[in-house]
Amino acid sequence: MITRRKVLQGMAAATILGLCGPLWATKQAGHFLKPGEKLKPGEYVWEPELSPEGPVVMLVSLPEQMGHVYRNGLEIGVTTVSTGRKGHRTPTGVFVILQKDKHHHSSIYHNASMPNTERLTWGGICLHAGGLPGYPSSHGCVHLPLEFSAKLFDITHLGTAVIIADEHSAPADVVHPGIVLSGDADQMIAQEIARERRKKHKAVPPAAGDHPNRVPVASVVVSGADRKSYLLKDGEIVNQKPITIANSDQPLGTHVLVLKTLEGKHPTWSAASIRHADSTAAVQNTDNATLDRIKFDPAFVEQTLGAMHPGMMLMITDLAADPETRSEKDFVIVTSEYVQS
Repeated sequence: MITRRKVLQGMAAATILGLCGPLWATKQAGHFLKPGEKLKPGEYVWEPELSPEGPVVMLVSLPEQMGHVYRNGLEIGVTTVSTGRKGHRTPTGVFVILQKDKHHHSSIYHNASMPNTERLTWGGICLHAGGLPGYPSSHGCVHLPLEFSAKLFDITHLGTAVIIADEHSAPADVVHPGIVLSGDADQMIAQEIARERRKKHKAVPPAAGDHPNRVPVASVVVSGADRKSYLLKDGEIVNQKPITIANSDQPLGTHVLVLKTLEGKHPTWSAASIRHADSTAAVQNTDNATLDRIKFDPAFVEQTLGAMHPGMMLMITDLAADPETRSEKDFVIVTSEYVQS
């Protein structure tokens, strides 16, 4: 079994890669900053009209001390941040928002005000408004400008993906019918899309407590070590089945995909790839060749189809998806400590 120490040491998110290149390479990415251009501490850019709807993903770059917000795969915001100082290092990895509290006060640090808190771990790591001196200064949380934190708070929900990494570039779009499907994928997708349209399925599942009939937040984890796929709803494993991996002697890499839309013939995912800190293998982009190596159990496919919704996360990893890689009942977290130079 992989120990928590091995998970922490072995899964440094050294690079977040995108097939479309750096964020300034395309107007679609928002064209916020030119090469070499920097924001001053406390500054941010917020242009939500660039992508008014769709799933939200936030990427936090520790070396840059910057946060980048994407909606439906397009960048709508960029901000300066302040992360954990020496002795209180901010963990890197893949997280989801577990809890939201607009007027939170710390139960650890003298009742300190932490406006627009969005919890990432039950151990105390959160996004929230805080001091921004231009360098890592927090006790491990990600500090945001007050106004930016309020804007972000308004567009996220429980289950929104947050990736904290050592480097950053824009996420890529991947259109692939076989990510969680196989065989008669096109027909199954068409049937599911028709069913969801009849139900007038909302673009993003509402947060817990919004109404009693909310849609459970679904996630899929593919573990190369386990040779299994896991379907989670609200953090609980509801199905797990064996998978077959072609060229099984080659690592899959670690990939995070967020479902953008079920419109059209195939689902469209926004994808980012993460490199293992101790891996000698080249970093792999999340491309169809990688995804085509994974074959799923038909019963798993059928249940997953019924749970698909924009904002759904799919994580592919070479690590085992066991209790050592989980945070309580929550989505599997792939993380490591960030070691500053």
